[in-house]
Amino acid sequence: MVSLYEVSPRDGLQNEAAVVPTEAKAELIGKLVAAGVRDIEVTSFVRARWIPQLSDAVELVAMLPKVEGVRYWGLVPNRVGLERALESGVRHVATFLSASETHNKKNVNRTLRESLAGIEEVIAVARDEGMVVRGYISTVFGCPYEGDVPVENTLRIAERLLAAGASRIALGDTTGMANPRQVREVLQRLFAAGIGPERVALHMHDTRGTALANVLAGYELGVRQFDGSVGGMGGCPYAPGASGNAASEDMVYTLEAMGVPTGVDLERLADAGLFAESVVGRELPGRYHQYWRGACARSVSARTA
Repeated sequence: MVSLYEVSPRDGLQNEAAVVPTEAKAELIGKLVAAGVRDIEVTSFVRARWIPQLSDAVELVAMLPKVEGVRYWGLVPNRVGLERALESGVRHVATFLSASETHNKKNVNRTLRESLAGIEEVIAVARDEGMVVRGYISTVFGCPYEGDVPVENTLRIAERLLAAGASRIALGDTTGMANPRQVREVLQRLFAAGIGPERVALHMHDTRGTALANVLAGYELGVRQFDGSVGGMGGCPYAPGASGNAASEDMVYTLEAMGVPTGVDLERLADAGLFAESVVGRELPGRYHQYWRGACARSVSARTA
């Protein structure tokens, strides 16, 4: 079985120009839960001036339905963010840094050495509080500033995050530069170093149309958790060209068609994508999303004819 880790309420909305009302975010998350999604990254506990779209983190978490088996995740940049997450009641948090020195400085204004030290402290405190921690590594497959990123960078960071207590490492294709062969090569290097596929997730972007192919390459090697965003919404505000996360509907449709269970109701997930599109006020790029939008429009037309 494959696990979908849904990032649309956080990674999807953070790159939008308009600030989405908290109530609309909560409704989107409720629709994702109703579709059967069990891991949802709902917000980020960052300073409001960094990402104004996510400044309502505490208020949003208080509105979320408590459903058995559903894990709400919050992105935390540092110890202060972790404290806010704790106060809000979030029990699952994600940390982040880049495999590229330049992107890390652009993203969090820290060197990789400084970021690793800070994140190790965050993980230690979170684990002491009984929290589960996921560790993102961005720009694994290429950096918009540096180009190719040595696999050794990713391996070294992953080993330190896991040693500190992270439960899983999410490998990020931040600007959609990866190809399936590269995905296989990176995963094989990690597996050879003793980091098994159960400790790895893939966070792909579809900037160049390769997200789904890269997901399937990871699946063939044993990875069973993939990050997605309904409608393919999202991107990174600190990475030029980082448009479009892997579309959740595309992944669920393809995997289920292959006989791989995901536990997600595709129609309800697609409806959540339509709601997300109405909230952001623009058409979203996901391929299944576009098909579903057309199918729903044709159905309405047939009923009113």
